[in-house]
Amino acid sequence: MTTLHELAQRRGAGELHDSKFMSAAEKRKVLKQWNLFLKSGLQREKFTKPLYEHLINHCSFIAHYDIHGFYSTYFEEGEDTAHFLSQFDDRNGIPKSIEYGMTYWITDEDYYDINSEMVRIASTYIPALINKALSEQVSADITRARTLLAKHGIRIEVPEGSDLAWRMVFKTERR
Repeated sequence: MTTLHELAQRRGAGELHDSKFMSAAEKRKVLKQWNLFLKSGLQREKFTKPLYEHLINHCSFIAHYDIHGFYSTYFEEGEDTAHFLSQFDDRNGIPKSIEYGMTYWITDEDYYDINSEMVRIASTYIPALINKALSEQVSADITRARTLLAKHGIRIEVPEGSDLAWRMVFKTERR
């Protein structure tokens, strides 16, 4: 299995080049925005239009209508955030596009430089961001489950300090 590091050695890692649709200066700007977005914990105000446009034009993501739809698709639910981040996680080899299942988004000659740098930068943040996203997903799922159960007259009691020993209390009266 070829690793991203091996590809980087063959292509001169760290050097940004002008390409047909993106100058080296634009690539540097997007990388700076990418770092700030990840560092912020994926805050909406740090998700910029140039970053969004790079993701949809050169990282094999579909637009999801617009920047707002894209952000909503990937950053409002923890499982979706973890899925998004997996595209930039090289711990299991060359990362594949989460929407198309291919590696060309990162092996493409014109955008290899910026996309491999995005992966390198993300490696600093990914473990903590994925843990946070999945933890938030658990909380959101529990809240949804309680709301649905309450809708049907079912109450859950969770003993203090226990996540597993739940006791369901059924209400016999129907509304």
